[in-house]
Amino acid sequence: MIDQIISKIETDLIETFAAIDRWFDVPDTLGNFTPSNSGWTIHQILEHVSLTNHFLLILIEKGKRKALQMVDEAKLQEALATYAFESDQLTQIGMHQSFIWIRPEHMEPRGEKPMEEIRQLLKEQLAQCLAVLEALPNGEGVLYKTTMSVNNLGKIDVYQYIYFLARHARRHLEQMQKVATEYTQVTNKQ
Repeated sequence: MIDQIISKIETDLIETFAAIDRWFDVPDTLGNFTPSNSGWTIHQILEHVSLTNHFLLILIEKGKRKALQMVDEAKLQEALATYAFESDQLTQIGMHQSFIWIRPEHMEPRGEKPMEEIRQLLKEQLAQCLAVLEALPNGEGVLYKTTMSVNNLGKIDVYQYIYFLARHARRHLEQMQKVATEYTQVTNKQ
């Protein structure tokens, strides 16, 4: 069962990051377009995703280290026997505007890094996520939990944190598509 969960997370990460990466290829006129709701541009959204990933990966790496320190075969088998991975709240993370959340200021885009640097950061962050999954191949990640206040998730384990990271990025794919749709409507009227 845990190998299927790890595989699901890995697939979601790879597909999501590949979809995110394609947004770096849009023309600057689209990437810098501010939607009518004064929301973020596509370039700002990409930066936000990289910032959020950075802070989540700090917690994920800490969780990985702690989980590996806690490994006891009997406790691991016991935890895996009753393990439940998904929840409605975790699934909702991937849906744009599915719940209200005010992000911390340090996760807001500042426009200080060039897009190519942000693109490279996202590639490195994907590699880091995959390396954590590789380091926890037998379910060790279920042993360590940390509180996640977003969408009232409560205590989630290392695998769920990585999945959260992927779902958060997927949420912003939806947002970028909405910006692109508005951009197309505006430019078609001109």
